[in-house]
Amino acid sequence: MEGTLSRPLSSVSQGTDGGVSPICNHAESHLNADQALQVVPKRSESPSVTEETVFIPHSVTSVDACTNTDPPDKCCERLQMICPPRGIIAALITKVTMAAVLFGVVWSITVKECEPGGNLFGIVVLFICAVIAGRVMGLIRLPKLPPLPPLLGMLLAGILLRNIPVVTDAVQIDKEWSSSLRTIALAVILARAGLGLDSSALKKLKGVCVRVAMGPCLIEASTVAVASHFIMGLPWVWGFILGFVLGAVSPAVVVPSMLVLAKEGYGVEQGVPTLLMAAGSFDDILAITGFTTCLGVASATGAAWFNILRGVLEVFGGMVAGILLGFFLQYFPSKDQKHVVMKRSFFVLGLSVFAVFGSNVAGFPGSGGLCTLVLAFVAGVGWGDTKAPVEEIVGRAWDIFQPLLFGLIGTEITFSTLDGHRVGLGIAALMIALAVRLLFTFVMVMCAGFNFKEKIFIALAWMPKATVQAAIGSTALDMARKKQDAELESYGMDVLTVAVLSILLTAPIGALLIGLCGPFLLQKPKNPSAWGLGGRQSTDTPVTYESAI
Repeated sequence: MEGTLSRPLSSVSQGTDGGVSPICNHAESHLNADQALQVVPKRSESPSVTEETVFIPHSVTSVDACTNTDPPDKCCERLQMICPPRGIIAALITKVTMAAVLFGVVWSITVKECEPGGNLFGIVVLFICAVIAGRVMGLIRLPKLPPLPPLLGMLLAGILLRNIPVVTDAVQIDKEWSSSLRTIALAVILARAGLGLDSSALKKLKGVCVRVAMGPCLIEASTVAVASHFIMGLPWVWGFILGFVLGAVSPAVVVPSMLVLAKEGYGVEQGVPTLLMAAGSFDDILAITGFTTCLGVASATGAAWFNILRGVLEVFGGMVAGILLGFFLQYFPSKDQKHVVMKRSFFVLGLSVFAVFGSNVAGFPGSGGLCTLVLAFVAGVGWGDTKAPVEEIVGRAWDIFQPLLFGLIGTEITFSTLDGHRVGLGIAALMIALAVRLLFTFVMVMCAGFNFKEKIFIALAWMPKATVQAAIGSTALDMARKKQDAELESYGMDVLTVAVLSILLTAPIGALLIGLCGPFLLQKPKNPSAWGLGGRQSTDTPVTYESAI
């Protein structure tokens, strides 16, 4: 007789002599909830009966309690995927809840400031809208072209919030609050620029890199000063303020666009991407230095020669203070202390903000920005390879203040108060300056081993403006407001308006020109494998502004 007998997990299979089968004991010790024992009796020629123990899957005969028809492995598995939430859904819920709790705590303390029309309410709404607009702008991609700069979306978000009638009444930010936040953002970006300078690369700069970094910036600043003086009627010192604001190129646009081309192999053999990415930072530092010097002259009163001398002394004083503070940060906090990275980051950001604000309080506005650049650079040189974690923390601080900076710059532009005639004159001055910059950049790269097409590309790629214009474009206006001088405020508003126009015009056009003209004007290497391309000039991983910067 043959049959099948199922026993529970606690049963023990026994032989004919009544003893416990060692095989069964061994099997039971490895059983789990999904396994059962099957004892199969077999008839043999002898009177004794033997047993064979095998594993069988534990069958589920129950039905689903939800539908009473589907087995649980269909419906319940779906429920387990969403309850409790995991992954991106859980992360989103967590972040939204944290933001709501933080807003609730601040609201319970300040009350009116967090309600529509209050400063905190306006800052929160502006920040959220700027972040969303930047993300959306970064998602706009054309085949074989770099994405549009997210900062462009942040700027447009601020402009829209200021010029939509119903929204404008609810999103109100006091001018003092706006000025302070923009000044903090300026300090953060200057500290980041100082830490990002590579001392070894600075020593190895070739003549062409120095010419590209300095020549176009100085020529454009001088051209803008002359054009704005005769076309817009700005005083000479304010013309040079506007000139140095516009003279800086934007690495935030150039670097990601060049990385897209370098990934395809365009221009890498001739060193075009390396040249532009290396010269960008030094171009910005020169523009900021010139701007702070002219700003010190404009804010001073007295004879012209004394104001110029004072501006030079402010630059010298800012450099000395930055060097002393930088050497201090090289040794304090010491390496043997705990949380040394956090302490270094605190000192860099804290001293940077203090230098920018303190110089304004002391009456030397031209020294604060340069002091911040120098102290961050000197401290980074002393830290060596260990400065990377500090750069990361400062970069995270910039991720927070970047949407605020561009959004707040946008809120300063009110369509109803703009003078169309002044805007047209500003655009005319900007176009003249860009034409001169393009021509002079072409001249600067002559006798450097580039062919005619490569020279044209370098000139076109050296045009976009964005970050520096947003960072320092409103500083002159803030200075004029503190002096409560209507004429100076009009000059400061002209500078800010032209700076915003330069971002709106040159940032997207420059990024598109680099992406469109690069494949036609630059050459691919004859031996791709020698340049790490391995015969593949493209990959599926897109280069974004966040990953590039």
